[in-house]
Amino acid sequence: MAEQQGQQQEPQAATAPTPDDALGYEHARDALLEVVRQLENGGISLEESLALWERGEQLAKVCQRWLDGARARLDAALAAEEGTGPAGE
Repeated sequence: MAEQQGQQQEPQAATAPTPDDALGYEHARDALLEVVRQLENGGISLEESLALWERGEQLAKVCQRWLDGARARLDAALAAEEGTGPAGE
């Protein structure tokens, strides 16, 4: 467990880091919800819609990296727990 505490808490990017990589999951999710709200409301130009769509795609990737990292941590914790079962299993 000491190893897990020392692990980095930020999402792991497969490419060069972007400013969005510094966002926490909740912040990225909230920003994505705001993008969706603006797109659903309409009343903006095609160029603005495309820019919002691209921003939403970036934010969705940040959220997915956080979720993938959380899944990996859960899988590792479950695997470690299974390795320390009763009778040294």
